Amino acid sequence: MPGKLGRTTEQRLAILRNQASQLLWYGKIETTAARAKELRSYVEKLITKAVNTYDDVVEYEVVAKDKKGKEIKTTAYKDGPKKLAARRAIMAKTYDLQEIKEFNESKSDYKKRTAQVQHPLMEKLFNEIAPKYAQRKEELGQGGGYTRIYYLGQRRGDGADQAIIELV
Repeated sequence: MPGKLGRTTEQRLAILRNQASQLLWYGKIETTAARAKELRSYVEKLITKAVNTYDDVVEYEVVAKDKKGKEIKTTAYKDGPKKLAARRAIMAKTYDLQEIKEFNESKSDYKKRTAQVQHPLMEKLFNEIAPKYAQRKEELGQGGGYTRIYYLGQRRGDGADQAIIELV
């Protein structure tokens, strides 16, 4: 029996997951007004989770040996327990998008640029989007309100109300 958005639960969640991934990656997507309204709360919860945990990082020392047998100490960073839990929860609610090769970029340059990045969408969310909204939260003294919906009118063909949803 179809529920909200005229789809079964699995289909509806797949649509939300796909559109949330695209919205976080591109910052703006065009969809129907009903889907945009549904997507707003879905994405805002993901961003809030990232904003609350993005700075939970654990610093530790790594001792490695060079070619001559001399020990070299370096500092490495990994996710703290809260950030790791949030990252996994968000990954369960989004699709893992791959980095796109630039127009004039060679294959070797692309591989070099993306060698260290395993989950590009998560990196973008925790390294770019979350700090931006955390700063906004401090300045304005409010959380939430990360998305904006513009209504475009009706689509030709079936008359569905169209909208653009974007990150503020």
